[in-house]
Amino acid sequence: MRDNHSNMDMEEVIRASMKMTDIPAPELNKELKAALYQQEAVLRKQPATHRVSLWYLPMVLNLITFSLLALFALIMIENIYLSYLAAGICFYVGTAGILLTIAGVKRANIKEDIAIRIEKRGALV
Repeated sequence: MRDNHSNMDMEEVIRASMKMTDIPAPELNKELKAALYQQEAVLRKQPATHRVSLWYLPMVLNLITFSLLALFALIMIENIYLSYLAAGICFYVGTAGILLTIAGVKRANIKEDIAIRIEKRGALV
C-alpha cells in the first residue's frame, strides 16, 4: 500500500515537470543561433578531407627490397667477386626503380591519383 502511494507522488512530480514550459529569452536564443552559425561557417571553410599522397611508396619499397637483397648477397655469397656483382645488380635495380618512379610521376602526373583521402570527423559536407 505504501509503495503505491509513493508511486503516485512520483507520478505527480513527473507530470508537473512535463507541464513546465520554460521558454528562453529571445536574446539568448539569438546569441546561441549566432554562435552556432559562426561555428558552422568556420567548419565549412576548413577542407572536409585530408589527403595523404602515396606516389613515393613503390619507390621506397623497391629501394628497401633491393637494399636488403644486396646486403643478403654480400653476407651469404662466399665468392667476393660474385657477391659484389650481385650487390651491384641490386643497387642498379634499386636506382633504376627510383628513376623510373620519378620519371613516371612527372610524365603521367599521377600524384593526385595516388592518394588516400581521409574525411575529418564532424566535417560538414
